[in-house]
Amino acid sequence: MNKRLGFLLLFPSVVFLLAADLPKLPPMPIALTSNAVLSVKNGTEVYSMMGIGAKRSWDDITSKIYVLSLKSGKWTEGRPVPGVAGRLSSSAVGARGQIFLFGGYTVDGQGSELVVGDVNSYFVASHRWYRAEDIPIPVEGAVIGVNHDRYIYLVGGRSRNGAVNNVQVYDAGKNTWSQATPFPGSPVFGHAGGLVDDAIVFVDGAKKSADGGAYVVSDQCWIGKIDHKDPNKIDWGKLPAHPGQGRFGIIAAGGEHRVYFSGGATAPHNYKGVTADGKPIDISPVTFTFDVHGNRWETLSEDTPDARADSRGIAFTPLGPLIVGGTLPDSNPSANVLALPKK
Repeated sequence: MNKRLGFLLLFPSVVFLLAADLPKLPPMPIALTSNAVLSVKNGTEVYSMMGIGAKRSWDDITSKIYVLSLKSGKWTEGRPVPGVAGRLSSSAVGARGQIFLFGGYTVDGQGSELVVGDVNSYFVASHRWYRAEDIPIPVEGAVIGVNHDRYIYLVGGRSRNGAVNNVQVYDAGKNTWSQATPFPGSPVFGHAGGLVDDAIVFVDGAKKSADGGAYVVSDQCWIGKIDHKDPNKIDWGKLPAHPGQGRFGIIAAGGEHRVYFSGGATAPHNYKGVTADGKPIDISPVTFTFDVHGNRWETLSEDTPDARADSRGIAFTPLGPLIVGGTLPDSNPSANVLALPKK
């Protein structure tokens, strides 16, 4: 039996678009972007954490979390992230029965941004939040991945002093940090990637222009192979260009022996969804993967419907990879759940 068909029979509240063989899932209660997204419980629960709503203003940044149960087909509101303010562009991952939420930035009433080093740990079974050890170099817009259900890697990101090329490793078993081999090339943030099978893959993002002025889109592609004995030792190498042009805010994560990438904007932009010259962003419709076992790029779709940018992560579920929220071509946030083609 087709796995997705079997899942439908178990949970009839999930409706399928039979023509496309992709699930149609209910939208979030509110539209959000720059939200952290992941799945837990073998992919049967999907989380959206924090982000910014339709007003695109400092007072529309939320600390709320929303949880989609694929069993009921309904969204519920979970316990909000602790703290006095919501955050944007945080990175989240599941490990050891917990959700770990890292960094991001806040915005005040004058529009000033502050990158924070907060690390929050959420115990899924007991629905409780705890504070973990802060990030040594606070970052937002970092690539995240977990290895062996213990070591969580934060790759690059924007610090209070600009983009960095640090690889910071959090040991979820000991609640401690260490520094791994930094990646070569330009420091970036808003890049995209993930970790699967002892390999970190990331692409693009925003880097400083050659004259050191404004941030511009990077087109670099890297793979880092983690040493089996030393989690802080990474052998970095360049990858050939990925399908489509370089982008900022591609939605990505690693799962099922591949790192998935979808959408993204053709220019760096701010939390209001506009570029430095005040224009709405242009979204790429390309969805592709990097097959770690085959060491190759694969294009899944050159014309992804409802393509978007900025949502921080992909939820891997029995229905396939899901994108939750994100920025649309008109710079508005989305509430919809987009099912990606499954390789």
